[in-house]
Amino acid sequence: MGFIGTWFVTTIATMVAIAVVPGIGAVGGSWLGPIMCALALSLVNALIKPIAQLISLPITILTLGIFYLVVNALMLELASYLSRNVFGAGISISSFGAAFLGALIISIVSAIVGAVTGL
Repeated sequence: MGFIGTWFVTTIATMVAIAVVPGIGAVGGSWLGPIMCALALSLVNALIKPIAQLISLPITILTLGIFYLVVNALMLELASYLSRNVFGAGISISSFGAAFLGALIISIVSAIVGAVTGL
């Protein structure tokens, strides 16, 4: 899947997370916010997430992979911050619990949409 395909799938998943998770809201427009956050999230996942996973590998092994969900939530928080401050539009996250649930929903929806569309 190319970068544009990843961006498209992540945008749809972000829109679902905004609709489902009470602590996540769009900033800068109901369409532009999720699109810019998905762009930031795709860039963060491509550039920063592999380094964060490598650094957190010992604790991920100790927790049998559960800490991987925390890394996903932190990447969503980072993408939210970057999209709002760099692009002026994105999503606002009220708490770490909302980020955790949002990251979980984005992961599940992305896997489903990616499998259905073939992207």
